[in-house]
This record gives sequence, C-alpha cells and structure tokens, in this order.
Amino acid sequence: MYRILVADDEPIERTVIGKAIRRYFPEQLEVVEAVNGREAVLRFFERDCRIALLDIEMPGLNGLEAAEQIRERDKNCSIIFLTAFDEFSYAKRAISVRALDYLLKPAADEELVAALEEAVRMAEETAERTDWSAKDEREPDAGDAEATNDRVRMHAVAESIRSFIERHYKEDLSLQMAAEAMNYSDAYFCKIFKQCFDKSFTVYLTEYRMECAKRLLSDVRINIKDISQEVGYRDSNYFARVFKRVAGTTPTEYRMSVLRGPEGRKETGEEG
Repeated sequence: MYRILVADDEPIERTVIGKAIRRYFPEQLEVVEAVNGREAVLRFFERDCRIALLDIEMPGLNGLEAAEQIRERDKNCSIIFLTAFDEFSYAKRAISVRALDYLLKPAADEELVAALEEAVRMAEETAERTDWSAKDEREPDAGDAEATNDRVRMHAVAESIRSFIERHYKEDLSLQMAAEAMNYSDAYFCKIFKQCFDKSFTVYLTEYRMECAKRLLSDVRINIKDISQEVGYRDSNYFARVFKRVAGTTPTEYRMSVLRGPEGRKETGEEG
C-alpha cells in the first residue's frame, strides 16, 4: 500500500477527495491530509508518501511552491494538481515540476481515478527498481531446488488467477472480490498478484479488458456502447476514456484503423 498526500485548505474538498480515493483504491492507497502547502511538505516526508494531490490556491505556501520543494527532495514521486483556476501560468509551472496531471475542479471521478491509476503504476515501477537493485547487491542463493519449487507454485497460482479473470472480467470485478473468491486476504492477494504478473490487479484487469474490446471493435456490427458493457464498463463514456488512455486512440478511431487495414493501424501505432 502506498501513501497519498491530499492537500487542500477546504475541509469539504479534502473529505470528498479522500472518500473517492478510499472507495476506488481501498487496498492500494492510504490517505494523508494537509491543510496548507507548508504542512503538505512536512507530512509528505514524515509519512513517506509516494503521491501528492495538491490544491494550488492555499494560504502561505501554495500548491505549486509545495510541489517544487517536494520534487527537489524526491525525484520519483507523482504530483497531481487539482485547481479551480485554468490558468496557463499554473500549467506552465506544473510542467516544470514534472506533474503527472493537472485536474480542474470539480474533477470527475473518472479523471481522478485515471490519474491515480497511473500514479500507482509509477510507484510500483519505482518500488520494483529498488527491489531489483537490492537483489543485485546480495550474494546468489544456494537453494536451487527450493527456487524451482517456488517458480512452479507461482506459475500454478498465476494460471489460477488468470483463469478467474477470464471468467469474470465482464462483471463489476474488484480486487476484494477476486481475493475472497480465491480464499486470500486482500493484502496477500495484492502482493502475490504483483509477484505473478509484475503489475497491479487494476492495471492487469484494465489491460485485459482493453484487449477484449479491441477484438470486439473489429466487428462493425457491434455498437461501441454494447462493447463497453461486454468488457465490464457500465458507463460507455468512461470506457472510451480508459480505452484512449491505454490504446492511445478512441474506440471509434481504433475501429476505423482496423477497417483501413495495416496502413491504418500504422497511423495509430497499433501494428504488430
């Protein structure tokens, strides 16, 4: 589980955002709150946060200034700005601190979830790089037989999880539901899933659904709204947003590229 700092001087905003994060990322993100920029910097490092969600307009030290101090000491964290002001000067400074995203209030849940999914993915990649660096520094383990047994066991677990997702991806599936169905605790399932697939449950499920959607999009007889339902999304607009984020093109554009053949797929980067 990673800690996310939510800094906003408005209590209602902090509450709304915190509830959304806990609802969509119950096993992945722990919320840490701050009421201004100065407290945000302090709590970010005190609680070892990996993600910062910062309001820009805060008294004393504003969100941009807080982000600059955080970025100076942490090159790998994810910074997301949430603001009611759509000003170019803000966006320009957001770029300077390598912000992951810049969301305008009131941000839709889909926008917030999409940004946080990417932030979690980046945090996992950073943690993985750290783990591999630590492994490289240790001497080789002599337990070859035990290592082989572990690989066999993990392969069996991975196949079991993969089969479960293939059977249930069309449903409103969550990590908690999958863990319960396979008789794991949420925390252990989250850990073992990462070991099996080298990515989080959410990222794997999303990518699997998008691959299924691509196959369905090749059939022009199927309405895109029906495809979104078929791959587990009740909201077709949210499905379209997720598809574009993952595939780099809208469902309609992808369908057109398939109809145009290989040359069309080259244009959208889908060939091969």
